[in-house]
Amino acid sequence: MQTRESYPITIAGVRRDLPLFEVKPGLRIAILNILGDVELVDACAQELNRLLADTEYDVILTPEAKSIPIAHMLAKESGKPYIVLRKEYKPYMGEALSTETMSITTGKVQRLFLDEKDVELIKGKRVVLLDDVISTGSTLQGMHMIMDKAGAITAREVGILTEGDRAEWRNIVSLGHLPLFFGEQGN
Repeated sequence: MQTRESYPITIAGVRRDLPLFEVKPGLRIAILNILGDVELVDACAQELNRLLADTEYDVILTPEAKSIPIAHMLAKESGKPYIVLRKEYKPYMGEALSTETMSITTGKVQRLFLDEKDVELIKGKRVVLLDDVISTGSTLQGMHMIMDKAGAITAREVGILTEGDRAEWRNIVSLGHLPLFFGEQGN
């Protein structure tokens, strides 16, 4: 088995080697997968909570699925509730609000749904938009569209990491930045 090239990074004092995956010809990205990584999730939640100390907000909003653990732990650290935007509609979600987005990791259109029960929880509220990695901004844009439909106010945009052109992400609270990797694997 071939050893996958990785990118070493320290996030909130925790070192990880992120595997590189090609997402289109000539472009690879480092993949942060926090699912099951309790040490990293706890450290990131504590540090993000510290960085958000001066931000007034009522609720945390995150997309399904990889960012759910960080939303849960940030909610625990901050004492604020969190809401998950689902990627598939279920009948129990009632008159859910929805929008479409394009993810760099899936390469296809995805939908985001805000459960009917959660609309009132964010209407008129100050909301932190939280994702694990903010790369192209399409998921963040979808989250903003849901917020507009629900009548909510964006308090801050937060990611564990940003990726790509850092100038685009200067207003995002994050714990680090990932470069994009151009060229052939191994070069």
